[in-house]
Amino acid sequence: MKSKHWLGSIGVQVVVAMFLGALAGWAMGDGASIFAPLGTLFIHLIKMLVIPLVLVAIIAGSASLGDTPSAGKIGMGTFVFFLGTSALAVALALGLGYLFQPGVGTDITSHVKGLQAVTAAQGELPGAVDTIIGMIPTNIFESLTGGNILQILVFSMFFGIALTKVKREGVKQVQSALNVILDALVWMIGKVMLLAPLGVFGLMADAIGSFGFAAMEVVWNLFWVYMLGIVIYMFLFFPALVQVMSPVSALKFVMLMKKPQVMALSTASSMATLPVNMQTCEQELKVSNATTSFVLPLGATINMSGNAIYYGLVAVFFAQMYQIPLDATAYAAIVLTSTLGAVGQAGVPGPTFLVVAVLLAAGIPIDGLPLLFALDRVFDMTRTALNITGDAACAVILDKYAPAELKSDMPDEAEC
Repeated sequence: MKSKHWLGSIGVQVVVAMFLGALAGWAMGDGASIFAPLGTLFIHLIKMLVIPLVLVAIIAGSASLGDTPSAGKIGMGTFVFFLGTSALAVALALGLGYLFQPGVGTDITSHVKGLQAVTAAQGELPGAVDTIIGMIPTNIFESLTGGNILQILVFSMFFGIALTKVKREGVKQVQSALNVILDALVWMIGKVMLLAPLGVFGLMADAIGSFGFAAMEVVWNLFWVYMLGIVIYMFLFFPALVQVMSPVSALKFVMLMKKPQVMALSTASSMATLPVNMQTCEQELKVSNATTSFVLPLGATINMSGNAIYYGLVAVFFAQMYQIPLDATAYAAIVLTSTLGAVGQAGVPGPTFLVVAVLLAAGIPIDGLPLLFALDRVFDMTRTALNITGDAACAVILDKYAPAELKSDMPDEAEC
């Protein structure tokens, strides 16, 4: 492996760009919006590649796993891991909210005047039947052009498994072609990532310039308790699971996840971070291509541990602010709505309005939510970083169940 100067690392450059962007936003205020096109250009380039990447990666991953005895374990294990860790995340949030009481003595009513009102209709979630029906594409090309990730995932998984069941000449060539296309997409992503520092600078400058830090003072107690929950889950809970349930050490996992975490903080998008997360899992954490291609795109859509902490804490915060006691039924409603609602909202940009559904399920007023919407970028950055950490932890843990032959083509260390 060739040694490189630390300034040549994209990860270091992105971190520097984040701080410079925050500084520019603070100094220029609304004028920092002139840098917004840099961020928009970077996000558009990432989005250009995300849909074909998810399509090809899931088909290739499902085709690799679909005809092996471990396929069922990995598939079921992925869903159980995501649902279980999300439910535990809500429980952690409720516990922290009960312990630290962030909403007690808080009055934000004077700060929400003039902001856009929130209605109950904005928190409506599809029912279980509607959710299942909505996962099935009636026209996969329409799903692709519309960016409906959940429908793309369902079709891709089904098609990938079908490739393993078709016993005809040429199937192996199709699978090989899919891997070649995947390699080409990864190469394209590598070139786009060269623009990441400029994009991150533009995103941070625009976000800080638009909202500043003043609004944080009003909900400071909510913010620091929320950050405590994020830190516990990101640097203690997930690394501990990796340490106990995989061959990778907790310390190695924490150190190698810095690059995708920084990208997640910068873009506030699990999908935009997906290429970097896949690269880190395959090349540095040595997860097989098949497991990475299956678990990470799925996790970027339905794994919402960071969101779950946010939803749970916001519910407790407003309940305490309005002096509404929460009983066991209310707590159960918060956990259930936060955990399952994320799946029903998969593919919908801006997950904030799911908070409306959570509050309504627990009988909590929604009047104060608009203030949090102004800070959504700040919250979204950190919850996205936690989400993608959970995705990687799941891939590392479940890869031990992948057949040995799927791990034989992992990249050699000298090539990384």
